[in-house]
Amino acid sequence: MSKKISLVLGSGGARGLAHIGAIRWLEENNCEIKSLVGCSMGACVGGIHAIGKLDEFEEWVRAIRKRDIVALMDVTFRRAGLVKGDRLFNTLRGLLGDRLIEDLNIRFTAVAVDIYKSREVWITNGPVFDAIRASVSIPLLFTPVDLNGRKLIDGGVMNPIPIAPTVGDHTDLVVAINVSGELSEGVRQARKIPRHREPQSALQERIGQFLDSLINQKSDSKLDEESISDVVFTAFDAMQSTIARQKLAAYPPDVLVEIPRNVSSIMEFDRAEEMIELGYEATRLAVSPFLTKQNKG
Repeated sequence: MSKKISLVLGSGGARGLAHIGAIRWLEENNCEIKSLVGCSMGACVGGIHAIGKLDEFEEWVRAIRKRDIVALMDVTFRRAGLVKGDRLFNTLRGLLGDRLIEDLNIRFTAVAVDIYKSREVWITNGPVFDAIRASVSIPLLFTPVDLNGRKLIDGGVMNPIPIAPTVGDHTDLVVAINVSGELSEGVRQARKIPRHREPQSALQERIGQFLDSLINQKSDSKLDEESISDVVFTAFDAMQSTIARQKLAAYPPDVLVEIPRNVSSIMEFDRAEEMIELGYEATRLAVSPFLTKQNKG
């Protein structure tokens, strides 16, 4: 008999690609995801899964290389954000289409923050794209989103692991994936998971050619990436980790899967395959003993 799951996917930039692996393991092990709550990258992966496009998204992110990130994150100096993100969000919009949250088969909630009222916002209706776009709007990086009369930013500012929206769910189990976990000693030097793939797929060639053309379009502005972005992202990571501990103490899930925040920086999307495999294995280790215990009981 399958277990009905409420799945909470936390924020963490590129580490959030581990959510793909977590979903894969749960579905392979007789867990039916009935409710999905996501924040930032968790909202992105969760929303894409809820509309049934996770396979396409996974293929796309596995093909991303370092130069592709530069092309997608079209850097510019703007009053409200350092990155326009038009190329990235246009790609995402093309994948999501015009699907509405209320029409999905899985109950989906994206968490954002009202920047002026300092309130957490749970987005449970309207276009899936708009909900994700609001939830991933990292301050200083992306511009805030105007949605239903509110100016919204990344939900990780107030709740990087939003378990509270699952309280009313009628499911067997609440599983939370925290990708902003405690630092793990030596993890950045850990071996990379072997890639059992062809060196260059047709998809990679197409993406590479397209993004090469974008890179060749010279930007009017220049940004010292290491001196600015590294400080911003590291500070944001530390903040999210602290808040996540507080939220987990207030709303403990049935099962917590933790990914150390130093396995990857927020922007290392070129390590997608590694993150996906890490999420799969971490979920197996955390959830399988719980399921075994419940089945015996």
